[in-house]
Amino acid sequence: MNTKIWLSSPHMGTNEFKNVKEAFDTNWIAPLGPHVDGFERDLAEFLGEGVHVAALSSGTAALHLALIMLGVQAGDEVICQSMTFSASANPIAYQGATPVFVDSEDRTWNMSPDLLEAAIEDRISKGKKPKAIIVVHLYGMPAEMDRIMAIADLFAIPVVEDAAEALGSTYKGRKLGTFGAMSILSFNGNKIITTSGGGALVSNNEAHIKQARFLATQARDAAPHYQHSHIGYNYRMSNVCAAIGRGQMDVLLDRVQQRRANYSFYREELSAIPAIQFAEEPNATYYSNRWLSTVLVDDSQGVSREDIRLALEKENIESRPLWKPMHLQPVFEGAPYYGDGTSERLFDQGLCLPSGSNMTDEQRRRVVNCIKACFTQ
Repeated sequence: MNTKIWLSSPHMGTNEFKNVKEAFDTNWIAPLGPHVDGFERDLAEFLGEGVHVAALSSGTAALHLALIMLGVQAGDEVICQSMTFSASANPIAYQGATPVFVDSEDRTWNMSPDLLEAAIEDRISKGKKPKAIIVVHLYGMPAEMDRIMAIADLFAIPVVEDAAEALGSTYKGRKLGTFGAMSILSFNGNKIITTSGGGALVSNNEAHIKQARFLATQARDAAPHYQHSHIGYNYRMSNVCAAIGRGQMDVLLDRVQQRRANYSFYREELSAIPAIQFAEEPNATYYSNRWLSTVLVDDSQGVSREDIRLALEKENIESRPLWKPMHLQPVFEGAPYYGDGTSERLFDQGLCLPSGSNMTDEQRRRVVNCIKACFTQ
């Protein structure tokens, strides 16, 4: 059998092991430590815009704390992009709130500003002004942040920016993760950089970040004994994971270029096939890290998304459909939804291709040869 080609595997540089060894040598193994502090500084410096950062155990934990910081409680409603991974919506349920799902638009595949405005107006007319808006930058592609932020400002609703897939992407020269009142990052094993598992909460509001760190460390009050005046969480990143993250930050821009090179290769090799459409950057103000290279497959040409996925799987090549929209998920059945069918069409036709920054030319060639073969049989 051919060697496995993964969708998006971890890619280590040269400093990660050195940093982890230092953590072992100095016995900073437990949660917190100098690498956690350093990783937070590295991220804040990279993102700019005066942000503050809390390094946490996952992006999901970061999103949960973001909703807590914004006062989301049981009975509230939170608008969430429908086309996303479930981790974008689950923390809404953690708080006992109700997700209100909004469909995507065609250009970026992210939240439609038109449908967002319609959803807000309708929820307000029903006496339920949303408490927050969660917008996601899918596969590293920036959402239409100018319009989304203008709508949010008009209705005075804070934006939580889910940039889990978008570290290194920019919109109008500004790094994603710096637009929202609160923003989140993910360093899961498949992300553009990884800490093996981990995430971060980002905000210009330093008080929110300090409070998030407090809650993420079991909300221990300042006392010689264990005393708690708030419900806390075990959400902080370990010093060992942060040591890996600091090494990964050294190669982040290289990883972005390597992912973008994958996309350029696929586009050059496959764009001549009429049935295959690529997710383009709408114009020069959008800069995607191309975390995953994605395509739409028009099955009217006789080959479907699933035909290609199964052909790749037969060759031991991992690919995956686009995210199944949240309004179609059984767990969120009955949640309010505002859409025009865009995300459903994208899900039906969309495929994520292998996109690891450590892919070789030979591996990329295997992928495109397999896809081309689907249209010549």
